[in-house]
Amino acid sequence: MSFASVSSILDGKHEGEEVRLRGWLYNKRSSGGLQFLTLRDSTGVIQCVVNKGEVGDNVFNEIEGLTDESALELTGIVKQESRAPSGYEVSVNGLGKVYRAESGYPISKKFHGPEFLLDYRHLSVRDPKMQMILRVRSKFLEIARDWFKENNYTEHQSPSFITAACEGGSTLFEVKYFDQTAYLSQSWQLYAEAAMVPLGDIYTIAPSFRAERSRTRRHLAEYWHMEVERPWCDLEGIMKVGDELNTYICRRFSSEMLRELKSFGRNPKDLDKVEPPFPRITYDEALELLQKDGVQVKWGDDFGWQQEEPLTRHFDRPFWVTHFPKGVKAFYHKPDPKRPEVTLSADLLAPGVGEIIGGGQRIHDYDELMQRIHEENLNPDDYSWYLDLRRYGSVPHSGFGQGVERTLVWIFKLSHIREAIAFPRMMRRLTP
Repeated sequence: MSFASVSSILDGKHEGEEVRLRGWLYNKRSSGGLQFLTLRDSTGVIQCVVNKGEVGDNVFNEIEGLTDESALELTGIVKQESRAPSGYEVSVNGLGKVYRAESGYPISKKFHGPEFLLDYRHLSVRDPKMQMILRVRSKFLEIARDWFKENNYTEHQSPSFITAACEGGSTLFEVKYFDQTAYLSQSWQLYAEAAMVPLGDIYTIAPSFRAERSRTRRHLAEYWHMEVERPWCDLEGIMKVGDELNTYICRRFSSEMLRELKSFGRNPKDLDKVEPPFPRITYDEALELLQKDGVQVKWGDDFGWQQEEPLTRHFDRPFWVTHFPKGVKAFYHKPDPKRPEVTLSADLLAPGVGEIIGGGQRIHDYDELMQRIHEENLNPDDYSWYLDLRRYGSVPHSGFGQGVERTLVWIFKLSHIREAIAFPRMMRRLTP
């Protein structure tokens, strides 16, 4: 008899059957001649009941002496039980191999603060909530890749070591690269514009690095970036991609991960309401809404959490803010020909989180790009190869970058971005 997964039991596939289980002892309690074990495997947790009269003194005593996080194998009968936390339990009738953990497991069942849990993140990732988050994170990437495959995108990777800033130079991590100075990439952006010519519609899912001295619930120094680039595409076209991709992700989650969504307090029906096209407002309209709300902001200011949070209260689903001022967007964003002081740019904001996508249409004309490089006081020599792309076969093109962790925070209503990744890297967090 092969081992059954906890998730298959919770899905009702083994009711009334004898199964073999293996996992880690998350918790246990005793009541007379009964022991209630919480067993955790890689797919979930389930209650296992050990009756002394059924297993005998030796097995009962061995189980009673087990320490937290000991690994063990059990056999038993699956029963539906409304009093069990998951609705199912396993009535144990046998014990297999046991791998005993040392006593003194540092994470007890009492309350621990976030810094303590981060110090022991190598162990706290075992918590069922964190375990579930890591599974839904994996599912998110699977779903996204399915959408890209169905829509004929090619996955492409770009270097993590770069020599010139894609975004603001103040947020670059400097590293020693043999006898040179290099930086960790903020985005695949510049290299994507080279790869889209031979490959067409492309995407990547890779880490990006931002040296922002921010201690907020929305910022990581190393985060995972889902980025898209398309030739022959304008601003409206790339927003349509964002609409359809994220609608697809929401629909798949609402149909395939009901138990996980509900466990985080997210009603799956909320995600079914997400449908294209997402609402669109201009930067000017957003500014007007904020000023009516009493938010201190003036034209030309970039939007941070202090501006995005009040804006999101006006919407019950993601929405686009478009046409940001030229001064707050990177040099490669194309100025609007009808109004050159603003760019053909768009950020997708999600309720309770703020920006989850930043993107727009790129400058495809050499002279226009060179003008913006000079306006931003950048050195054209640092972008010589990037300028070559405008010399030889440039076409209108657009793209965006989407933060994986921020999107998960929105979909699963997480309280902090550090919950959305196994080992978060933040301004004051480099270990474990």
